[in-house]
Amino acid sequence: MSLSDPVGLAQALIRRPSVTPEDAGALDVLAGALEELGFTCHHIRSNTGGPEIRNLYARLGTEAPNVCFAGHTDVVPPGKGWTVEPFEGGIDQGRLFGRGAADMKGAIACFVAAVARLLKDGAPKGSLSLLITGDEEGPAVDGTVKVLDWLAAKGERIDCCIVGEPTNPRRLGDMMKIGRRGSLNCRLAVFGTQGHSAYPHLADNPIPRLLDILRHLTEKPLDEGTPHFQASTLALTTVDVGNPATNVIPAEARAGFNIRFNDLHSGASLERWIRDVAAQAGGAVEVTVEVSGESFLTPPGPLSEAIAQAAFEVTGLRPEPSTSGGTSDARFIKNHCPVVEFGLVGQTMHKTDEHVAVADMEALAEIYRRVLLRLTARP
Repeated sequence: MSLSDPVGLAQALIRRPSVTPEDAGALDVLAGALEELGFTCHHIRSNTGGPEIRNLYARLGTEAPNVCFAGHTDVVPPGKGWTVEPFEGGIDQGRLFGRGAADMKGAIACFVAAVARLLKDGAPKGSLSLLITGDEEGPAVDGTVKVLDWLAAKGERIDCCIVGEPTNPRRLGDMMKIGRRGSLNCRLAVFGTQGHSAYPHLADNPIPRLLDILRHLTEKPLDEGTPHFQASTLALTTVDVGNPATNVIPAEARAGFNIRFNDLHSGASLERWIRDVAAQAGGAVEVTVEVSGESFLTPPGPLSEAIAQAAFEVTGLRPEPSTSGGTSDARFIKNHCPVVEFGLVGQTMHKTDEHVAVADMEALAEIYRRVLLRLTARP
C-alpha cells in the first residue's frame, strides 16, 4: 500500500468496524502508517465516561510551527438498508463506499497521503502532527479533550489545526468552517397537584404553566444573526405528560428543547434567561441545562487563507467561510489555537451507502499538501 495514495489507507481504516466506543484496531492501522513516515506515536487511553476510549497523538519534528490535523476514527452504527457491505471499503463507479468514508476516515487518509507526498521533497520547517480520537461520535468526554489535556501537561503546543470534517455540502471546495454555533439542551419539569378533570379547582394543573413558559421562550427570535453567524434558534424537541387517563389532571408536565446559539450569547447567559422565564410562571419548576459547546469563531487569517487558496488552485472554487451546522471537536481545539474545518463532501455522512468520490480524495490530498507547503515554509 502506497501511503501517497489515500484510497488504500482509507479502505484499511473502513475495514475496521470502529463503532463508538470500539476501536477495532483502526488506530493501530493509522499508527503503523504514520510510523512508516517517521512519526512518533502516543496512544492515550481514557475511561472517565464509561468504556475505555483509545486516542492517538502523532508528531513529526520538534520545531515550531506545529501544524496539526485533527479527526476521529470512530463511526456511527451502519444501520440497515445498505446495498454494499458497510465495512468492506469497496469501490464502484469511482466511489469509495463504507461507514466512515466521508465522516471521516477518508479525510484522515488524504492527510496522510499529503504528508507522504510532502516528505518526498524533504522535511518541512516546523512540525506536523495528528490528533485522532475514538470518541467524537459518542459522548466526547474521553477523546479530543483528554488528548489536549495530555498535551498541555507535556508542554506540547499546537500552533494551528485543520479538522477533517466533511464540510462541503455539494462539491469539494464549497465550504470550510471557521467556527460553530454553541449548543444548549434544556429540560423543564413543571409540577402541580393531580385531580379529577371535572373538578379542576381542586387540582393544580401544570400544563398551562408549562405552555406559558414555552410561549415566552419561543414568541420572539433570539436574535437576527451576526456578520459570521446565522440567527440563533430554539427548537422544541419534546412535550410530555404521560397521562393515559382522560379524566385526570396530571401532577407534572415536561418539555425539552435545543438552542443553537451564535456569539451574541453564552451558555450561561441563556441559562439565566431560561431560569428567569421559568420563575415568572410561578409554582414548582425544575430546570436542567446542559451546554455541549460554546459558540466560537476563528477570524479569517493565515490558516483559512491557506485552505482557500489551495482549494481554489485544485478545484477552481474558493470555499465559503461558514459557521453553519452542528458541533465538532473543533469546539475543544479552539481554546488552544486557530482551527478551521475542511474535508470531503458530506452528503452521505451517517447515511446508508455512505461514500465519497475517489477523485475527490485525490483532490483533497493535493489541497492538504499545498496547505502544508504554505504553513510550513521550507528552510
